[in-house]
Amino acid sequence: GMIVKSGIIEGIEYLPSPNFDNRPDELSIDLIVIHAISLPPKKYDTQLIKDFFLNKLKPTKEPFLESIKDMKVSSHFLITRRGVLIQFVPIHKRAWHAGLSKYKGRKDCNNFSVGIELEGCDEDAFESSQYEKLIELTKIIMNEYNISIDNITGHSDMAPDRKTDPGELFDWKMYLSRL
Repeated sequence: GMIVKSGIIEGIEYLPSPNFDNRPDELSIDLIVIHAISLPPKKYDTQLIKDFFLNKLKPTKEPFLESIKDMKVSSHFLITRRGVLIQFVPIHKRAWHAGLSKYKGRKDCNNFSVGIELEGCDEDAFESSQYEKLIELTKIIMNEYNISIDNITGHSDMAPDRKTDPGELFDWKMYLSRL
C-alpha cells in the first residue's frame, strides 16, 4: 500500500508545484474534492497538465491554453488516463484547486480540502485504472486525516455556477461503495 511521509506519498512521481501556501489550520483537513481536467479541453495531454500546475505552459496557438497560461493553479494529485498517480503539493499544504467555493456552509474550501484531479472531461467516461488508483488514494487520505465518506465531493458541488466537473459520467455510486 501507499505510505505518506511529510505529506508526500512515497514511490510516486512528485513534481513540486510553486502554487501552494500554508493552510490556516493544518489540523482541519476534512474534505476530499474530485475534479476533472483535460488540456486542451476534451483532449488528453498529460504533459500540458503538468506544465499548467508547474507554471510552465508555453505560449501556443491554442486559445484556451493561451487564456490560462498566467493562472496560478495546483492540485495535490493528478490521476492520468492510464491510472498513473502524480503529486504536486504536500497534503498538509494548501493547494489552489477549488477557487471560489463553498461546502456545507463553509467558504474557501482550499483551506480544509485535498484536491484530486482526474484526467478527463464531461464527455468521456473515466478509465477503470483511474478508479482503481482513486479508490486506493482516497482510502489513504481518509485514514491519514480521519475524513468521513460524507466529506467527499465533486468540484461542481462546491462551485455549481462555475464548474461541472467531474461530470455526469463519473461513477459516484461505484466509487463510494468501494470505500
